[in-house]
Amino acid sequence: MRDFGFRWTGTRTFVVSAAVIFLLLALFGALHPVVAFCSFLLLAGISATRLMVVGETMPIRLRAAEKTGMSDPNGRRALALVNRLPDPLIVFDEAGRVVLANEAAEALVGKAAPGRHVATVLRSAPLIAAIEAVTKDGIQRTIEYSIPVPVQRHYSAYVARVESGEAGAFPVTLALLRDVTEAHRVEAMRADFVAFASHELKTPLASLSGFIDTLRGHARDDAEAREKFLEIMADQANRMRRLIDDLLSLSRIELREHVRPSDAVNLLDVVGDVADALGPLLTEHGVALTIDTEPSLPLVLGDRDELTQVVQNLADNALRYGHSGKRIDIILGRAERSGKPMLRLTVRDYGPGIAKEYLPRLTERFYRVDVAESRARGGTGLGLAIVKHIVNRHQGVLSIESEVGAGASFSVMIPLAPETAQAG
Repeated sequence: MRDFGFRWTGTRTFVVSAAVIFLLLALFGALHPVVAFCSFLLLAGISATRLMVVGETMPIRLRAAEKTGMSDPNGRRALALVNRLPDPLIVFDEAGRVVLANEAAEALVGKAAPGRHVATVLRSAPLIAAIEAVTKDGIQRTIEYSIPVPVQRHYSAYVARVESGEAGAFPVTLALLRDVTEAHRVEAMRADFVAFASHELKTPLASLSGFIDTLRGHARDDAEAREKFLEIMADQANRMRRLIDDLLSLSRIELREHVRPSDAVNLLDVVGDVADALGPLLTEHGVALTIDTEPSLPLVLGDRDELTQVVQNLADNALRYGHSGKRIDIILGRAERSGKPMLRLTVRDYGPGIAKEYLPRLTERFYRVDVAESRARGGTGLGLAIVKHIVNRHQGVLSIESEVGAGASFSVMIPLAPETAQAG
């Protein structure tokens, strides 16, 4: 384990302070120099005796090893193995102070945790209560708890009391933590998928079933009706396909939302690729797309595929709901948030706009301002939810501005890649 050095104790502070005081008294003539020196030696001797009895100068790492029974060579090898554990392991003494914390625990309790009380290094009241209870009654416990910030994470904690049985070894309490965030996300996604998918798929499935029955019945020989119904059925099937694709995409993004991407991405190239792909639809609707950008844009820290999805969803929404304005602007430029350099992407349309009371709910799953219009235009109600989760994963910010009759503006700010941020 790490050498945490020697603790600066109150006794040492007293000795130093006494030396300074007696020196000042001697300099100003309040005490004879010989008397001052003898008085200081007397106090220093008493303090030295106390240090030897109490043992305040013992290195913290040796105290930890003695308390856990790991001060011998085999114990040191055991400590090295503990540091190799992928899960956080923290050991506490009878007073609730940290005596050992492996390397995996540093992200939770910090490198300076040894010697500090459990209540000052952990942010979970249920875990602190479990540790205190096990230290008191010796009954092992397994609990689950959550840490809400900066991104919500879920942990399973096994807490038990350990007594080595060796003479001079103190009983300790250990807490072994396991990150179960991914398991929680999978379960939540499964429940959401069942609830939302069953609701959204019910209408197109009912339509398909009804048209199939009609074609099998009185419309069997009606060529005109058959063509009409087959076209509607194809639209409903495409709608289900888009819905399933969006649900799967959202599920994959949510599963990785707590893992920050690490690639450097040229966002201007992403915008260019999306604009090229939208070319045929822009021509079909008679919409002009302009790209306004600053020269020499820095790279952003992100996942190229996911950022492509962001630009594509925002541009697709602008085209789908704002094409009546006959113009879409995509603007790229430098920005700053809380002193951190970022890149801002704005997609603006000049369509009918959105009333302000609807703006806060636009990123909710399956939320639509006008359900019938959204379905008629091929929307699934998941596009902005996908954008929101991708932006969260990138530690960015999504903002929406709109006025009825004046179009809508969707802006995303993404942090710069480290190299370009330093260069800027």
